[in-house]
Amino acid sequence: MASKNQLKLIRALGQKKYRKQYGQYLVQGEKNVLELLVAGIKLDALFATPQFIEQNQSALKHIDVIETQEEELTKVSTLVSNNAAIAIVPIPEEAKIDLSGWVLALDGVSDPGNLGTIIRVADWYGFKQIVLSETCADQFNPKTISATMGSFVRVNSLRTNLHGLLSHYNGPVYGAFLNGENVHRTVFTDKGVLVMGSESHGISPEIEALVTHKITIPAFGGAESLNVAMATGIIVDNIKRHS
Repeated sequence: MASKNQLKLIRALGQKKYRKQYGQYLVQGEKNVLELLVAGIKLDALFATPQFIEQNQSALKHIDVIETQEEELTKVSTLVSNNAAIAIVPIPEEAKIDLSGWVLALDGVSDPGNLGTIIRVADWYGFKQIVLSETCADQFNPKTISATMGSFVRVNSLRTNLHGLLSHYNGPVYGAFLNGENVHRTVFTDKGVLVMGSESHGISPEIEALVTHKITIPAFGGAESLNVAMATGIIVDNIKRHS
């Protein structure tokens, strides 16, 4: 049975200031928690319903689980439903950014749902990391984690001074713009950085100055723009065709 203090902590970790204070974040919902268990990532605590415990006995064999009713978990969760399990996970130390291959970098992507979906796209296309500017959404926001659909366990999200990183990068830097070379005709190199900008403002002027190749997704209809996560998927797919 979860204590009042434990339930209070779960509720607090929905906010960034407490995630930073405690060095912990939430993983919620059956799928994301199961992905966490399969990956063998260290947990600080796991709260789960009797049904979840019964159905996942093998995955929970060496895990201390605090049995909690779904009604209680729903009260403290950021999810409306699917509160079969909630894990409290320590925020890991950031790994070193690997610049040896293709790098996906985000400049000011502020919506947690978009960030989570991009992490999922990165996982689909085999990226092991993405680089976040300091103005991007929090990669440990519960909405971000939920939107990854478990991909957060396979893709490291590394926050850095993007301008500083690109200033010292020795290679091509591709950036998504409304006016640029048609991505379908672009011949991509063996390695490089792909920069995707914010939902409302695109790539910032200071980062634009470091972009060596401006590319665009050609439109065939009347839509004004594409969602940044959708655009990321289209461009990454074109990159992978040349790799």
